[in-house]
Amino acid sequence: MTEHDHTEYGYITDKDKYLNRLKRIEGQARGISRMVDEEQYCIDILTQISALTSALQAVAVGLLDDHLKHCVVDAARLGGDEADIKIKEASDAIARLVRS
Repeated sequence: MTEHDHTEYGYITDKDKYLNRLKRIEGQARGISRMVDEEQYCIDILTQISALTSALQAVAVGLLDDHLKHCVVDAARLGGDEADIKIKEASDAIARLVRS
């Protein structure tokens, strides 16, 4: 078992919602590829890339929110090293999102 092993993650109640959003994102990415293949106008492609980026960021923020509400809160209740680890994980994830 690793530090990430967990019987149920916070996002599990919204799993179908996340999967549907990710399927739409996959479709958007394929659409952008098709636009490039069809040599469409640069600005139109950039607009679609911006929309795709926003969609991915929305999924990331939702997952982060679920992580904070469930995994981090549960670890904080238990205290000790596990709480410190979960808080550091969340801080690192936020830093990565801010940089992207």
